Amino acid sequence: MNNVNMLNPKLCETDSTFTLKNSNTTIGFIRYNDEGEIEYIFVNPLFRKRGVAKKLLSLVKKKTGKKLVFQKPISPLGTALIKSLE
Repeated sequence: MNNVNMLNPKLCETDSTFTLKNSNTTIGFIRYNDEGEIEYIFVNPLFRKRGVAKKLLSLVKKKTGKKLVFQKPISPLGTALIKSLE
């Protein structure tokens, strides 16, 4: 996640949501529930392929202590993300 670190991102945490943003835009966010289910994950197209989604997922896993499960429907990009985690 070196590319993201160079942008000085700020991590904001609210109930069941992590948001990563810099001074200009939202880089990505993830919404989850206490069971470790990923309800929604988004990464700004300008910041994709830099480890942002994996970082957000690791934050949720650490916070919930549960195995992560993606709620359906899963987009083609979501399917690619899941495959990259395997």
